[in-house]
This record gives sequence, C-alpha cells and structure tokens, in this order.
Amino acid sequence: MTEHVLAPMLSWQEFLDAARAPESIPDGSGRHGRTEWAGATWEEALRLAVDGWHVPLQEQEITVGALRERAGLGTPVVSLEPVWDVTGSEVDIGAYLAGEPECMVDSVPRRVSRQGKVVTFLIPSVYDHTTPHERIRNRGLALAALCAAIVEAGHGVEIWSGFTTRVRRDSGPCSAVARVISSGEPLDVGRLIFAVAHPAMLRRLWFAVWDGGDAGTAALLKAAQYGVPQPCRPSDLPDGITEPYVFPYLEPDDPQWRDLDTALAWCRGMFADLGLIQPRGAG
Repeated sequence: MTEHVLAPMLSWQEFLDAARAPESIPDGSGRHGRTEWAGATWEEALRLAVDGWHVPLQEQEITVGALRERAGLGTPVVSLEPVWDVTGSEVDIGAYLAGEPECMVDSVPRRVSRQGKVVTFLIPSVYDHTTPHERIRNRGLALAALCAAIVEAGHGVEIWSGFTTRVRRDSGPCSAVARVISSGEPLDVGRLIFAVAHPAMLRRLWFAVWDGGDAGTAALLKAAQYGVPQPCRPSDLPDGITEPYVFPYLEPDDPQWRDLDTALAWCRGMFADLGLIQPRGAG
C-alpha cells in the first residue's frame, strides 16, 4: 500500500510556512472551503494561528486558572528556599563571622516539581466532517487547562498535532505531524487553544499543508474529501521521542466532550492516571 508521509514539522513556524506555501491544486479546501464549516476565513485562520485564539475564554468570562479550579486540580507544590542578601529576616552566623556582607537570610517560596519530566502529547487534528464546533472547542479548552496545570507543577510539555487519514479504507495512510509547543518555550495558551480547539486548524491550515505539497497527493486527498480519519501512532513522531501519550481522535458522538465540565473531568482523570497532576486537596 502506498503511504504519503510528510517530514515532521519541528516548529509552529515551520507548520505555518507549509500552510502558506503556494497551492499545487487550484481548488484546495484549505483556502477555498466553506467558511461556516471551517469556522473562519482563510485570512482569519492565519491571524488566529499567529496571535492565538482567546475568544473562548473571553466569551465565557473565564481564565485558565478558573478552568483548573473547575477541573478540581490542586495547586502547584511549593517549598521554601533560602536566599542570602545584605538584608533579610535571619542572620547566617557562619557567614557573619566570616565577614560575608550577604549574611542575612530570607525564606522565599518557590514552586517545585515532584517529577520534573518532559511530557509529550500527540493530539490528532483529524475528525469526522460532522463533528460539531462546540465539541472541538470543549476538548481544546480542557486540554489547554490541563497542560497549564502540568507546566505549573514543574513539568515540561511538548505538544504535537497529528494528521492521519486514508483516502480509502484499504489504502496506506496520509500522515504528518507538527510541533505546536516545544518543551523549551513558554506555554502559549492562545496558540494551544487555536491548535486543538478551533476547527480551522484542520479545515484550513492542515488542509492547506497538503494542498501545497505534491500535486498528485493533494488532488488525491481533495477528491477523497481529505480521507477517512485514522488514529495517530507514536511512530508518527520523530525518532528520539519516547513514551508519548497519543490521544484518541475526536468522534462526533463522544460523550466526554458534550460540555466543558465533562471535558475537564475526563482530562483530569486521564492526566491524574498519568501521574502528572493532583486533585485538589491531595498532599
């Protein structure tokens, strides 16, 4: 079976550059699909991809912190760390007798990690064409809140978006991955929400990535309405990434995404099972 596999896009900018590349077919859905179905025009999708999508939080008058509270998450672990200076609340006798000017000590609270590992998530961007916008949005907001909780707990988070379909059920996959958030950069919540919660991530930008690639593959995918969704696989990620957590792709009738609170509860349970967060009140 013929497989169509794109080289991994290792940064968000690389993904955006691939989406902006000139089309190899004249009628790709990335630029020319229906706006209502895609959730945004082509120009709006590009702007949101650059600036981030904050509207869901603004519309509901909530913050990521409030989402964490609704999810029943505990606060980050805090320890007291001594800091030496010329002023402070206590005297370090040894430093004072040695003539050190910075002989005063204060205890400063600092958030610390219980495990401090880098957690890699591969989130399928592909779902059935009948999937309602609100279910996409509920899943994305829950994931953003939980990822923020992981970062606050001291872990590094690396988030990949994956595209995997088959043009026919008996054909090889068309697959690609793009890194949305690197573990070495601050968590851009607006970017993350767009990438996992806005239908235009798939129906504009991912389609445009394929529309600008090999003309034969682009035409094949377009004729097949971009294929039948398939689960992403750990092997889709670049070599060297070990033990990623691969989310199941979003089914239109999945009950856990029917509202924001059920989405938060599902993600909380999954992240807790992975040992990445603690429920509120846990020691």
